Amino acid sequence: MEDSERWAAQSRMTDPGRHAGAIAALPRDIGSLHAAIQGMLVHSSWVKEYGLDETRLGPGARTTVPVAERLDDILTRDPRPFATARPADRRSVGTCRDFALMLCAFLRCKGVPARARCGFAAYFREGWEDHWVCEYRDETAGTWRLADAQIDPMLQRRNRIGFDPADMPRRVFRAAGEAWRECRQGAADPAAFGHGEEAAGLWFVKVNVLRDHFVLNGRETSGWDRWRAAPGPKRRVPDRELALLDDLAARPDQPLVEIAPDW
Repeated sequence: MEDSERWAAQSRMTDPGRHAGAIAALPRDIGSLHAAIQGMLVHSSWVKEYGLDETRLGPGARTTVPVAERLDDILTRDPRPFATARPADRRSVGTCRDFALMLCAFLRCKGVPARARCGFAAYFREGWEDHWVCEYRDETAGTWRLADAQIDPMLQRRNRIGFDPADMPRRVFRAAGEAWRECRQGAADPAAFGHGEEAAGLWFVKVNVLRDHFVLNGRETSGWDRWRAAPGPKRRVPDRELALLDDLAARPDQPLVEIAPDW
């Protein structure tokens, strides 16, 4: 995944459309972009922490939409410039993927190669929680860095996060393929990887391996996002799938392998 120019172009989901000019007016540094995004979005799972009524959230709060549509919604709620932090009740409600996609969009607008990554974070609970972050290219250092625009001062205090969310250490986030390989090699317990109380184990790691593979082929959403619809008997990994999943985990950016959910 070293062809960084590949990640400088907008995708259908990250293209900001008519908002590109307003984004260009924002500072270029990651910290300022984080602050702008945090002033526009709030995560649906944390609304109570911001003093909002979670019973008023509609099903769209967990639906990933294109960045252009998300920015339209933000301006409908509060028409001020993007650099102006909105009070929580005038922010758009989304998920970690919306934070990651928006940071990707902003960075790409400024010529910085960036991509969303699907995997697991170690800073929300004991174990590894299903999560999306942004990975951006530091051309000066010749390396990729991780950033999580969702981690604002409130979450830093609440979860006692001591690292810089704009340049996260690799030890606190596992891309899905890395998690899969650790589980397969016996270096990690599959039960430690999951989505809260809803799903955990090797099957859910598989879901994220496929989602990360799709996103690295320009498909930030896919049928695998509807994993909650999978019945219990389908939440397993057949032996016949292991070789393919091993390969996708090792080379997540290989040409897209179209795999549809089997439920």
